[in-house]
Amino acid sequence: MVLPVYVYGWPLLRKKSEDITPDYPNLQQLIANMFDTMYKSDGVGLAAPQIGLSIRLIVIDGAAYAKDEDPDDAPLRTFKKVLVNPVITARSGDEVADSEGCLSLPKIRESVKRPCWIDITYCDEHFNKFSEHYEGIQARIIQHEYDHLEGALFIDKISPIRRKLMNGKLTAIIKGKVDCSYKIKVFKK
Repeated sequence: MVLPVYVYGWPLLRKKSEDITPDYPNLQQLIANMFDTMYKSDGVGLAAPQIGLSIRLIVIDGAAYAKDEDPDDAPLRTFKKVLVNPVITARSGDEVADSEGCLSLPKIRESVKRPCWIDITYCDEHFNKFSEHYEGIQARIIQHEYDHLEGALFIDKISPIRRKLMNGKLTAIIKGKVDCSYKIKVFKK
């Protein structure tokens, strides 16, 4: 089932998320719904706060980001993950700038600097625990989604001048005056 994406202006997007336990209600259905929502929205990742749940859950499928003709993108074609209760344990390497967008910030893209590698611990959807190392675009995708669990958005990582220049777009999102190809949920006070 496709769920609406909560957009900029929701206080929930600025709140640190809570861990979940194996008895979290309807977890497998929630994960399926998150993948459905992500695919319908043409995303490569989706964090639970983006569908209104303040829990530490992320789904990722890098296949949409991969270019079929680029052999360097081969790892992205099989980069499909469910991250439950993830913790980034290390970030390092050169900070690399690349363009990012976000389903919760429709129609906004900006260059964001992030460390080029991370180490992360997490559980899969069956609560099997993993510790893994990621580099490049995989590390970037995880860091972007992980920020949502910490109450951060990619626009927090851009210069104050760039942020000021996008105030009109941010105000339009808050008011729901943005044209999206997917369902959104605007915060009403």
